[in-house]
Formats: sequence, structure tokens, C-alpha cells
Amino acid sequence: MTESSVDAAASRSRAALLVVFLTVFIDLLGFGIVLPVMPRQAEPFLAALGLSPAAQGAAIGILFSSFSLMQFLFSPLWGRLSDRVGRRPMLLLSLAGSVVFYALYALAVTMPTDPAPSRERAAFALGLMLLARIGAGIAGASVGTAAAVIADCTTPENRARGMALIGIAFGGGFTLGPLIAYFGLALFRQQPWGVGAIASALSLVALVIAAAVFRETRPAGGVAVRDRVGRSRMATVLATPVVGTLVLVYFLAIVAFAGFESTLARITLSAFGMSDRDNFLVFAFIGAMLLIAGGAYRPLAKRYPEVRLLAGGVGLVAAGMALIGGVAWWVHRDPDAGSSTLARSLFYAASAIAVAGFAAVNPSVSALISRRADPSRQGEVLGVNQSFASLGRIVGPFLGSLLYGLHDSHVLPFAAALAILLTVLGLLPRVAAGVGR
Repeated sequence: MTESSVDAAASRSRAALLVVFLTVFIDLLGFGIVLPVMPRQAEPFLAALGLSPAAQGAAIGILFSSFSLMQFLFSPLWGRLSDRVGRRPMLLLSLAGSVVFYALYALAVTMPTDPAPSRERAAFALGLMLLARIGAGIAGASVGTAAAVIADCTTPENRARGMALIGIAFGGGFTLGPLIAYFGLALFRQQPWGVGAIASALSLVALVIAAAVFRETRPAGGVAVRDRVGRSRMATVLATPVVGTLVLVYFLAIVAFAGFESTLARITLSAFGMSDRDNFLVFAFIGAMLLIAGGAYRPLAKRYPEVRLLAGGVGLVAAGMALIGGVAWWVHRDPDAGSSTLARSLFYAASAIAVAGFAAVNPSVSALISRRADPSRQGEVLGVNQSFASLGRIVGPFLGSLLYGLHDSHVLPFAAALAILLTVLGLLPRVAAGVGR
């Protein structure tokens, strides 16, 4: 291979990794933009239907979980199709879908709520919101495909460093999303369509960049067209030595961490009396920690094996959950502690520890799975992993929200997360033994 061809290949790889970063970043950015405001935008329409508070809460839960449910259902298919037809068309289709469905969300929330809308108009608006969430979830089911692009462009030795880009994109999107929502609403003078319009416009920018610079990375050959996509293929992936255990590890870690995310705004209110504005900043802090920790992971991946980094990450998340639970119990026993600098400092420190640990879990698992997978089936295998991650993002918030209200101390979600993470630590020797073979 000549020097010019090597340079050209390196340039294509850099462009591909840029598009992967943008795709995941935009996916999480759109999610983070909508996340803080969607419940409030849905409430007037739910009230117009005459639903009880409990039923309204369940409906909002459906709007949230429909996004992750679609990712659970479609991530293996998305990755499988990328093995067949190529990474480029699937990533472009993903970004185009985000443009359309975030625009649809903007349309849904433009319906007037003052005076109160009729039941028919409210039902129509909520139906559009649900359709937009379902569509955005399907379009966003491309993280497995993005991980497959990284696997295509990196050597096994550098794979963990490459996979860390996804964690950095997650952190960046989760950091900027709530902040963009906050300032975007001010920019558009509190117009409800502003958040959807911003998410759609950013997706369009990413689509244009991807169309201009991304070149196909899928290895020649791919998967035979006669192979079928379905539950039997998922079972085959899970039966692959070590891969099934790694998928279970990732699923359980996601359940534990997503339960923390879903109760974060509630614990800051009950324990510390934080306002909505303060919560925007808390979410931004969490995202910033993901971003910083994701960047710190890359040099660590050059020095330590993925199994050790995975174990360290799970241990840090467990320590963070235990400390947050301890702060919650302290404030429950002594309500005046909620106003103390020490309690808040411990809460932020515990959150930072948990987030830093979680930032090491995702790239470590993805790299380990990728190295055990057939190169021609990277999209399929990593798509199955992301599918179970999405399932974890359904189970975790439900479990966390359920446990949160069962005791006045609000300790139970964090105790459950700690128990789950200790289970994960118990599975890691099996992973280490399998990787060592």
C-alpha cells in the first residue's frame, strides 16, 4: 500500500468517526432537549382529557418509555441491515428520521392550550407526540450501527479508545441538551415548538455533514441476503461465548444507572429543595462529568485491559450509589442537613463518582463484545447489545420510580442499584475467564 493510499484511508476513517460522533451526539442532544420540558408540555393536553393524576403520570411514562422501547426493538434490525446494505445508508436514514420526527414533535405541541383544548384536539396532540417519540426512538436505534463503524475503523488493540467516542458523545449530548432547551425557550420567547425545532434543525445539520463526508466502512462481503433478521438471530448472538454474559452485564449496569437518572430530579427537590432552574444545572453537571470521564478513559485504555477498566467502572458506580443513598438517609433523619454545604457537596461528589464509573462501562463492554464478534456481523452483535441497553433504560426508570415512593427516606432506589451492581461484579470473573481463552 502506498503512502498516499494510507493517508486516504486514514482520512476516511477520521471522517467516519466524526460522523459517528455527530450521530450519537445529535441523538442524545435531541433526547436531552426534549427531556426537561416534555412532561410540562403534555400536562395541559392530559388534563383536558380529564385523567386522574396517576393516569397522567402513567401517560407521561409511556411518552418517555416509548423512545427506549423502539430502540430495544429496532437496534438489532438497524445493526443487521447495516451489515447487509452498509453503514452509510443506515446512518443517513437515522439522521433523516430524527429531522422528521423532532419536527413532528414541534408541530404537536403548537396546538393552543389556552383556553383548554377540546378532548378531541387534546387526544390528537398527544397522539402526535407519541408518534414523534416512537419515530425518534426508531431513528435513534443506530448506536449499535455507530459502534460497528468504530469497529470497522479501529484495530482490536485500539477499539476501546474508539468506543470511548460514543461515551463522549453521550456526555456532550446530555450536557448541552438541557442547556439548549433552557436557552432555546428563552430565545423563542417560550414558544413550545422551540425545543422540537432546535432538535430537528441540529439533526439536519448533522445529516448534511454526514452526506458530504461519510464513506462506507463496512468490510467487503457483509451478510448474505438470505439470512433472516429475527429472535433466532438474537438468540444466536447471545449464545456466543462471553458475549451473552457481557450483554447481561451491560443490561444490569444500565438498569442501575437509569434508576438513578430517573429519580435525580425528585431527590434534588425532596432532599435539597432545588428549583427547576437548579435541576437544569444538575443535569448539565451530570453530562459534563460523562464528557470529562469519557475523555479520560481513552488514555487509560492504552494502559489497562478492558476487563479491569470495566470492573473499576462498575465499582465506582456502586460506590456512588451507596454514597447517594447514605446522603438521602442522612437528610431523612435530619431535614436541616439538606440545607448544609456538606450534604450538597457529598451529593455532587457521589454523583460524579457514579457517572465517572459509568463512563468506563460502555466503551469497555462494547470493545470486549466487538473483539469477540465476527467482523462481518459487527452491526448485528453490537445492535443486540444496544437493544438490551435500551431495555435497561425502560426497566431502570420504572424500578427506580416505583421504589422511590415506597419509603419516605427515598433510599430504596439506590439500595437496589447497589445490589444490582454487586451482582454485576460477581459476573465479571466469568467474563475475565472467557476473554482469557
